[in-house]
Amino acid sequence: MVDTLYERTAAPERSSDTALRRELYFFTLYRALVAALFGLLAFSQLSVEWIELREPLLARAVAIAYLVLAGVLFLTGRRPRFGLARQVAFGLAADILATTLMLHALAELQTGIALALVVNIAAGAILLSLRGALFFGIGAGVLGLIEYLVGQTGGVTTRNLAEVLMFGAAYVAVTVLGHLLGRQMRESHELAEQRRAEVANLAQLNELIIRRMRTGVLVVDVTGVVHLSNEAAWGLLGQPHPGGMELDQLAPQLARRLFLWRVENKNDISPMAVGKDMPEFVPRFARLSVSNELFVIFLDDTSLMSRRAEELTLTNLGRLSASIAHEIRNPLAAISYSAQLLEESPDIPEADRRLVEIIVNHCHRMNGIIENVLNLSRRERSRPESVDLSQWVTQFVDDYKNGHHLERDELRGVAQTRHLHAMVDPQQLHQVVTALVQNALNHGRLPGEAARVTVTSRKINDTSPPLVEVIDRGPGIPAKVADTIFEPFFTTHEHGTGLGLYIARQLCEANQASLEYVPVAGGGSCFRISLPHAQRLDNLPTTRPRPGRVEG
Repeated sequence: MVDTLYERTAAPERSSDTALRRELYFFTLYRALVAALFGLLAFSQLSVEWIELREPLLARAVAIAYLVLAGVLFLTGRRPRFGLARQVAFGLAADILATTLMLHALAELQTGIALALVVNIAAGAILLSLRGALFFGIGAGVLGLIEYLVGQTGGVTTRNLAEVLMFGAAYVAVTVLGHLLGRQMRESHELAEQRRAEVANLAQLNELIIRRMRTGVLVVDVTGVVHLSNEAAWGLLGQPHPGGMELDQLAPQLARRLFLWRVENKNDISPMAVGKDMPEFVPRFARLSVSNELFVIFLDDTSLMSRRAEELTLTNLGRLSASIAHEIRNPLAAISYSAQLLEESPDIPEADRRLVEIIVNHCHRMNGIIENVLNLSRRERSRPESVDLSQWVTQFVDDYKNGHHLERDELRGVAQTRHLHAMVDPQQLHQVVTALVQNALNHGRLPGEAARVTVTSRKINDTSPPLVEVIDRGPGIPAKVADTIFEPFFTTHEHGTGLGLYIARQLCEANQASLEYVPVAGGGSCFRISLPHAQRLDNLPTTRPRPGRVEG
């Protein structure tokens, strides 16, 4: 029967456990006070002089038992061992039984004792389901009626039937009202818990967003104390010691700009830095709408702004080049074709033949520039396949020699292992290696000597990724510019565009590969392509390189 009484209370207990246990604590405290009052009535001089004890032994036995039980329930009310609803039901049953027995034992305080039970029933109704609360409310009224009938039979009752029925109706009424109040309390508590969890999640989300923002954020009050900062701001300020949270100590120049903006409404947007070798940033200020005592400082990293401008430039350049490509390539092809025909003419003087050769060479150079620029707008999706790099390198070198006149220059392929498979788009790999070989033949030579370029495929160890390397024996690349050679438009040649290596790295990243520059001991340069391993080689086709156009 008890399981039925508390089955609908189990879910609220889980969702609002703290609030329900707090209500149970006050309920058990009230029960202990009522039990102490029963003991006072049963054992004090009041029971002899002013109150008539109809059944002294019964009153004192009930008072002792009820006081002990109330004490035990009070001590265990904070951590119910048998479940909160079970303890409420057990305690409420003891309240009704003890009150009914005290009604029978005391002759002159029956109305007051019956009235005290109203609080117990109302409190139990808050914590129990409606079915369980009605069971105890109706049970209290029935036991009160039985006690009246027993007393009426013995001729010792001081109450009338109307009073007994009114108390029974009151028990049922407070049961319904108490249950509605308890349900509303639990719903309100669950809604508050839900809102609290949502607010906590939003606070954590906002904190994570601010912390990971690439723009520095500082929150400063009118006294200059920093209340909040993200990782980007801390990096721009030189990662100072956490103990120094005064803006005057962290960045005096920034503090002065904030003062001028706040007092004189002067906003200086020129870049600044907190140290000689620290990155520059542009500060922006704003007031918090909820308070004029807090100010938000946004620190925009100028290097990020430069990169964004650079990306925008590349995007616009790609769109522009795509629109004018055909307009340039068609007359360029006509000039190149005409120059080749003129070069084959037997009537052309030898002095003019050198001029024709210059025209042809510059046509090839201009065509290479156009190809590089067009590649900024053409971003074809990579189609990786399983490629045997050992065969690929050999075939690539043969194809390149057949398509290009090397004269004294030397190009050879070396495969250190018999079979070395990697996952890559063979056409894009061909484009990357062609650009690297062309750069090596043009710039990787010592003055007055022929270029010696080697294309190798190898692995450093068993766990390392497959590598394709383009090595030359030229003067190498100075260390001060080695970190910038992959940036767009960076070039050390007067006729270069600075796009070849940039596009090569972009193509490698599209294939989940990496392209890096490695100095060669004793002189020379090495451009290393690290490729992903091939998976399930038996199920993947092995491809051979396809011929492609030389990148400028």
